Amino acid sequence: MIKNDEISIQVEFGKRIRYLREKKRISQEELAFRCNLNKNYISDIERGTRNPTLKGIEKLAEGLEIKLTELFFGLGGNN
Repeated sequence: MIKNDEISIQVEFGKRIRYLREKKRISQEELAFRCNLNKNYISDIERGTRNPTLKGIEKLAEGLEIKLTELFFGLGGNN
């Protein structure tokens, strides 16, 4: 059973990925290509309906050309 706080962190993380992707002015398709992930997987993450693995998170950071820690900046109230 998924708790509300688990859903909210997925949604927060998804919004963060979307923000960073749009800041780089790249499409979901381009990010998927850079990460060697499926476009639907990227879409699911951004909508907060998919809980990415640690390896997936690492690929997202590499695809966005940022440090892993930058993916989590501001999430859960940490700055």
